[in-house]
Amino acid sequence: MYRNPVAVLTTIMLLSSTAFAQIGNPAGMGADTKMSKPGVPAPHQTNNQDRLFAQLAAAGGLAEVELGRMASGKAEANAATQFAEVMVRDHTEANAKLKELGEAAKIPLPETLDPDHQVVRDQLDKLSGTPFDIAYIKAQIVDHQKTAQLLAWEISLGEDAEMQRLAASMLPIVLDHLRRAQEINAELTGAAIRLPAQAMAASGPKPQ
Repeated sequence: MYRNPVAVLTTIMLLSSTAFAQIGNPAGMGADTKMSKPGVPAPHQTNNQDRLFAQLAAAGGLAEVELGRMASGKAEANAATQFAEVMVRDHTEANAKLKELGEAAKIPLPETLDPDHQVVRDQLDKLSGTPFDIAYIKAQIVDHQKTAQLLAWEISLGEDAEMQRLAASMLPIVLDHLRRAQEINAELTGAAIRLPAQAMAASGPKPQ
């Protein structure tokens, strides 16, 4: 599904290019949306995209922390260990912000690993040394590609302005994680880095 990273990047850039024209997104309001004034949703009013985004982002963030904690104590390469420590730090912070917004909007968020990430965790648990490092980093590349697309989707189609701003603030960070994971994968396997750093940096919208 994510075999062409350049296509992934292009999609992210297209989705996020009109991000701030969509903050609050009156075109995507649900029928029961409460308004602070005509055409402007009240704070923490959500549509289907917001709710799905919050649940998927929470599941992904929870997995980043769980797998990062595993890798920080198990990875062999210093680069993989340091990357894992950054994942725990950055995603713990993002998870706390998302939890706050989820509670304000009364969106139930997952508190345990979803089945797909549990499978990844179980597979990693059986590995050690360089095979573990490579498998962890490859899983991180896939997860960060998915997360970047999810964030761009929320920025463009969400209704809750605070949730959209959180997504916008997270997107450059997630793209930087993706770039670093690509670099570590190249160091470990000799694979080419297919996402230009300048292009990824340029794709991040600036919160207002």
